[in-house]
Amino acid sequence: MSVKKGLNFAKKRRKVSSDVAREFINYVIGIFVAIVLAFFITYNWGIKTTVIGVSMENTLYSGQTILISRLSYLLLNPHPGDVIVFKPNGNQNTHYYVKRVVAVPGDTVEFRDGRLYVNGKQESGGYDKVADPGIAESPIVLGSDEFFVLGDNRNNSEDSRSGNIGPVKKELIEGRAWFKLTMNDSYMGFIDRE
Repeated sequence: MSVKKGLNFAKKRRKVSSDVAREFINYVIGIFVAIVLAFFITYNWGIKTTVIGVSMENTLYSGQTILISRLSYLLLNPHPGDVIVFKPNGNQNTHYYVKRVVAVPGDTVEFRDGRLYVNGKQESGGYDKVADPGIAESPIVLGSDEFFVLGDNRNNSEDSRSGNIGPVKKELIEGRAWFKLTMNDSYMGFIDRE
């Protein structure tokens, strides 16, 4: 009996080589790592918000976009001079406030003759005299998780001097403002401590 030669439509089973399988698994793992890394970077350094109001002029301007680092204060506390982002009293129905930390837990804060004193020492810097010291007219001792924040434009800022904001608790701090995006004549770049 002879075997006919011709077309054979029977499916042949292919063996998947171990090299192809390994390459496919590496490809899937690479995609997964890229997605996790992109999420981590965006969540920790790429969250953005817009500055509202003139309270941080001449450092930041109303309408300017800034990037927030959530990772900054995961293990460490804000330092004096840091620009932080928070929601006052945890109110989720308001915009983010952007202010500069001037005093940290355990510090004593007060205004005398329009000038800020932290632990009895007058603040250095070229800030205007403050017309309204608010609740800091008398000395305030900050609790173990409280930070005193002020706007750089002190006479046009609602900040820790206001009774409805007061010292900001660490749990309410969203993160550190670390980068400002360009707007009008201001430049794009890192936000420095003072």
